[in-house]
Order: sequence, then C-alpha cells, then structure tokens
Amino acid sequence: MRVHGPRRGLGFVARGILLGCAGSLLVGCDLAPRYKPEKFVLPDNWEGTGIFKPAHPDDAALRHDWWSMLGDAQLNALEDQAMRLNPDIQAQAEIFLQARDLAMEARSHLYPQLNGMASGQKYKGSAHRLWRGAGATGPMYMSSEQYSATASWEPDFWSAIRNRTRMAEQGVQEQAAQFALSRLSIQAELASDYVLLRGLDAQAAVYRSAIRYYQAAVEVTKLRLSGAIAPGMDVSRAEAQLYATQAQETDIKSQRDVMEHTIAVLVNQAPASFHIAPVDSLPFQVSTPPLVLPSTLLERRPDIAMAERRMAQANRAIGVSRAAFYPHVTFNAMTGFMDNGFDLASLYNAMYQFGASAVVPLFQGGLRRADLQRSWSQYRQAEDIYRGTVLDAFREVEDNLTRSGRLKTQVEQEKSAVDAAVRTQGMTMALYTGGLTNYLDVVVAQVAALNARISLVQAQTREVDAHVQLVRALGGGWSRASLPDGARAIMPFGPLDYSHLRHAPAAGGISTERDPASANLMRQGASGLDSTPKAR
Repeated sequence: MRVHGPRRGLGFVARGILLGCAGSLLVGCDLAPRYKPEKFVLPDNWEGTGIFKPAHPDDAALRHDWWSMLGDAQLNALEDQAMRLNPDIQAQAEIFLQARDLAMEARSHLYPQLNGMASGQKYKGSAHRLWRGAGATGPMYMSSEQYSATASWEPDFWSAIRNRTRMAEQGVQEQAAQFALSRLSIQAELASDYVLLRGLDAQAAVYRSAIRYYQAAVEVTKLRLSGAIAPGMDVSRAEAQLYATQAQETDIKSQRDVMEHTIAVLVNQAPASFHIAPVDSLPFQVSTPPLVLPSTLLERRPDIAMAERRMAQANRAIGVSRAAFYPHVTFNAMTGFMDNGFDLASLYNAMYQFGASAVVPLFQGGLRRADLQRSWSQYRQAEDIYRGTVLDAFREVEDNLTRSGRLKTQVEQEKSAVDAAVRTQGMTMALYTGGLTNYLDVVVAQVAALNARISLVQAQTREVDAHVQLVRALGGGWSRASLPDGARAIMPFGPLDYSHLRHAPAAGGISTERDPASANLMRQGASGLDSTPKAR
C-alpha cells in the first residue's frame, strides 16, 4: 500500500493535467465564421462637376473644426459652445459609457464567480405547543450560524462567452461611431442654421433697402398727384407696393426669430435669453473643402462604420448560436462552517461541496436550428444595410458636389440679373418722374428688382449651405482610427479596479465629465453674442 499509494496520486495528477490541456484546447474553439467584410468595386474619383477636381491620395484631410473654413468668428464660438454643452451630445456620451459597461458585464463571465455568505438564526418554540407533554425536557431554543463561500465557473469550451464579449466590444465601437455621427450632425445642423440665419439677415437688409426706396416712390406719386400730374391710382399702387414689402420683411423677421431659437437650443441656452445681432450681408468665405477618394470615404463616415460594426456583431452572433448545439458545462464549489453557536474554529464544523454539470440539447423541436438560421439571416441583412449605407454616402457626396458647382454658376447669373433689374428700376422711375411712362411700369420694374435681389441672396445662402452639407457628407474630418480598439481601451475598468465608479476614464476621446456651465441655461458669454434683449 505504501508503494501503490503515491503511484495512484501521480496518476490522478497526470489525468488532471491531461484534462486541463484538453480543456485549454476546447476553450480555443471559436465557432463564429471567419469575418470577411464585403469588398466593393468603387469608382476612381467623384463625378461631381463645377469647381471641384478629382481627388488624389495626397489631398489634405478635413480639419476637425471644419466650420472655421467659413471664416466667421461668431460661428466658431457657437460651435465650441455646442460641443461642450449640447445635451444631445452629452446624452450620447452616456449611451457610449453604458455600452462599455455592458461589454464589461459580458467579459466578467470569463472569470470565476466568487460569493461570500453569512447567516445567523435563532428559534424558540412554545412551551405549550402541540404534542409537547407535561414535564418534557426537549430543547425550546435553537440557533444556527453559517459562514460560507461559493465559486462557480463556466469553461468557455465553444467560445460562446468570448463571442458575446466580442459582440459587446463591437457594440462599444458602434456607439463610438454613433457619438461621432451625433456630434457631426449637431455641428452641421448648427452651421447650416447659422448660415440660414445670416441669409435671412441679408434678405431683411434687402427688404429694408427696398422699403426706403418705395417710401421715396410714394412721396413722388403724392407730389405728382398734388400737382395734378398723375392720377390717385399711382399713389395707391405705390402704397400697396410699400405695405406688401413691409409685410414680407415682417415674415422674414419671424423666420429669423424661429431660427434663432433653434440655434439657442443647440448651444444649450434658453431662447428667451439668447440673441444674435443681425448683419446686412453674408459674412462667409466660401472655400473648397478637400475631397477624398471614394474608397477612403468608407473610413471617414461614422454611419458607414456603424453599419460595418453591426455586421461584425451579427457575424459573432452566428458563433453564439452554433455553440448552443454543444454541451453547456459548469463547475461549482462551496465551503464554509456551520454551528449552533459562534464556535466555528473546529474543523469538525466545516462543510464543503463541489461538482460539475453538463447540459446537452437532445431534442428541442428545431429551436436551436431556427436560432442559427435566424443568425445567418440577420448577418445577410446587416450586409445589405451596410451596402445601402455606402451607396447613400456616395449619393450625398455627389449631390452636394453637383449643388456646389451649379450654385456657383447660379450666383453669377443672379448677380447679372440683379444688375439688369436695378438699372431697369432706376430708368423707369426716372421716366415716370419725367412723365414719360405710367406707374404700372415702375411697379413691374420694382417687383423684378426686389425679386432678383432676394433670389441672389437665397442662391448665395444655398451655396454656402451646400459646402456645409458636402463637408458633412465627407465625414467632417472624422476617421475610423478614432474608434477605441482592444479590451484595454474599451473596458471602463479592470476586474479588480474599484475606482472611477461614477465616471469611467475617457475612451476614443469620449468623456462623460460635464462642463459645469451646462447647468446654466442663460447666456454663456459666447463671443459675438448680443446682450441686448431682442425686439418683439
């Protein structure tokens, strides 16, 4: 016995080592198919016409503060304020953090789960309880104290847990792209709204200039009426033209107020305390944004990155569905002490248990097969959505390339129309003053001149806005390299880390730390904002 005992012990150890090696090999069994994103055949360059040229690999990339190319200091200040304080951006940062926490939850199942337990009870029975006879000496009190620890672990033989973890990590990258898309949308919306606001300012200036001209025309008709040179109809026509133009100016002011309220919300301010001083002309410097190759656009658009990350998650879900066909193994153990008092020092009061369980699906009426087939279908659906997102991105770039080129030509044509209409207006007014034509010709010329000037301002506004939308279509300076990559960058903390419980460290440049000024919905003192209350 003294000879065979150690041999049996060595055999037991050897078997344990073999089982451990086999388990390690099984843990590396990944049932997810190899991920191969769809490769597209793309054009060599963009087909947009106008001031743009085909892109080359050495073209300069868009700047992150791309709105500064418009050359407006007040817009720069508003964009900076929105990026710091906009509630939608801050809410999206919280969604990103929640995705990181979900990834940490999925990853936690790779580790053994340890729990401690302590309990104490004391029980007293009634002296007159049923079946307790007179003079009975049985115990009336009972106490129990128990302290134990439990451990459970699920060996990831078929990489189901790892695939869920990778899906969660890819979900974090998807939310990082969603954050970038939300931020770009706010940036572009604010820039577009500001451009439209300044366009309304320029239109209001045109109407004010026309009103002054029409007021002078009313005086001319009244003077001619008083001299019995012209009929009263001329005065009525002149006044109708004046009042109609004043009504149009009022409508423009209404539109401007609404647009101003929209901008106020974007920069985290109450509309009642927000006002942007008006200007008389469009203050923007239109410059051509650098283009990228069509193939590079796949790395520059956050929405394309989101669609691709969803496709990667669908690929991992296939591995999870496949793993459900194989045995589900769990190990568990428990140890502790139990006594009817606090005397737990003796091993006599120790207790333990350990075991393993394996569940194998034998017959489930097609449940697992249906789940696997659905996973494959969801993956193909994600591929289709990805391709559709890429096509939409190309369309948006081409649309805004075309708009920018055509609008540049339209602006030049509108300028020529304005020059001709203003000359005609001046000549007809001079002829009317000299009594060589009737006032109806003057009204027609005035309407044509006003419409031409308004059309010019509208075309100039749309031209600037087309540049903003083109930058948005090109990704606004974002790059896929900005996505957090790897567990160290994605996980909000380590398994033994108990710091940063309220706010996790920033990842991918996304932080949930808020600017204290976000709670102040009054004027933030942005450069260029007017402190004068708006006129009602």
